[in-house]
Amino acid sequence: MVVIVLEKSENVIFQSCGMPMKRNEDFGTNNNGSKNNEYCIFCFKEGQFTDKDITMEQKIERNIMIAIDMGLPEEKARQMAENIIPKLKRWQTV
Repeated sequence: MVVIVLEKSENVIFQSCGMPMKRNEDFGTNNNGSKNNEYCIFCFKEGQFTDKDITMEQKIERNIMIAIDMGLPEEKARQMAENIIPKLKRWQTV
């Protein structure tokens, strides 16, 4: 399993969206129904990406909008998404 550890933190993040791995129910599922250790339930279900045709740039913009909706200032949301998403496993092969 490939994980990214955030600076000055012990948080491990999912490898498509950058969401922190916190709860068991946040983990995506493989074809056989087992938990996937790299991708979250929002990005990966039953062994497939839920947004399989999305580009990295679109994923960044989607994450920015989600962060803004959660109360993060746009500048901070953009900075985080643009710095984290391209480093994640899913986007390394794109």
